[in-house]
Amino acid sequence: MKETPINYDVVKRKILESKIPNIGKATIREIKRLINEIECETGQRFIRMEMGVPGLPAVEIGVQAEIEALKKGVAAIYPEIDGTPELRKETVRFIKLFLDVDVNPENCIPTVGSMQGGYATFMTVNRMYKEKDTTLMLDPCFPVHKQQHAVIGTKFEAFDVYEYRGDKLKDKLESYLKKGNIANIMYSNPNNPSWICFTEKELRIIAEMANKYNAVVIEDLAYFGMDFRKDYSRPGIPPYQPSVAKYTDNFVLLISSSKAFSYAGQRIGMMIISPKLFSTVAPDLKRYYVSDNFGRAMLYGTIYSLSAGTAHTAQYAMAAILKAVNDGSYNFVDVVKEYGEKAKIMKQMFLDNGFTIVYDKDENEPIADGFYFTFAYPGFTGEELLEELLYYGVSAISLAITGSSRVEGMRACVSLVNRNQFADLESRLKKFNENHKGI
Repeated sequence: MKETPINYDVVKRKILESKIPNIGKATIREIKRLINEIECETGQRFIRMEMGVPGLPAVEIGVQAEIEALKKGVAAIYPEIDGTPELRKETVRFIKLFLDVDVNPENCIPTVGSMQGGYATFMTVNRMYKEKDTTLMLDPCFPVHKQQHAVIGTKFEAFDVYEYRGDKLKDKLESYLKKGNIANIMYSNPNNPSWICFTEKELRIIAEMANKYNAVVIEDLAYFGMDFRKDYSRPGIPPYQPSVAKYTDNFVLLISSSKAFSYAGQRIGMMIISPKLFSTVAPDLKRYYVSDNFGRAMLYGTIYSLSAGTAHTAQYAMAAILKAVNDGSYNFVDVVKEYGEKAKIMKQMFLDNGFTIVYDKDENEPIADGFYFTFAYPGFTGEELLEELLYYGVSAISLAITGSSRVEGMRACVSLVNRNQFADLESRLKKFNENHKGI
């Protein structure tokens, strides 16, 4: 047994007490709880990279707008299920100014975070046509999206997109879509967990295949504008956030307040449904809903059943944030660039101590530094590495739970790592490398 920064016996005992059969395949919340218990007993602080949660203060614009809304008494009033007029208006403006895409106010629905937006979309889209009951996920992906499918009782298929970048993507997509059972194609861009970003060519390919086989594209834009290689922060001025919505009229976009707008605690997001899809009539919807109109089924069937609307005051907060962004008085991208700056430093620490970056390219271009990065160490699977790093006070999650084919890898989130922990991170990685180099 080699000397480790965190007491070996305590870590070993806590792992056994957790009753988790395979630490490497534990859920994010299980890992979080285990580390909390180790920290509590040892009094030593971990480098926490397992949770994909924001690490910046809430946007004051939103806080003040929500306080004002509370003072006006809106907490006593049910919100309209389709959202406040102010929020819908600013969402339409935002989509035009930052994606250069036209939608209507009725196409913009507030949700309890984009997670609820995804849940509602899977539930509704996969019931439009009897023969189309399956989601195609472009892995790696946020593990909870697959968990949602299990809870709903709907099917999904998936493949790791990293080996099928560029022109290779077309044939791979078609191999799934031609079977006729795929209702939607789902992915995040930038990607959680790999931080790869689809190129315009790839987005056109996804749109082309979706149009050909009548599949809805669900695009999770939780990390809107956070590919810091280009400046997507200027309203109405190119470049625009890359989106499949530029190339197809059969889409659902999910926009979250949590990461890009640092307003996670109030659980508010926006679902933007293309005008064409919103007005689509699909008779098979009547197996589950009163209406066969997609927009009405979504709004008055699924959303109403899930939450009867989104918290009233949070909608005022989101509207105020979007208005400031749209007006150009608040640059949301400048604020979150801190994540990219930290990632650049942290990735270099890993590289300097024998680790490698797993997902490292967008086609031929190095990926951006951002909210996440992926790493591996020679001789370890991701599952083995996760457990071994616990003894060194470093936490992350295995890529095995994200659908990745890169089983050697792990996902790190930079948000909760403070710069004052960089020296600890560097020394712990150095110790790990000393103890494992050449093994």
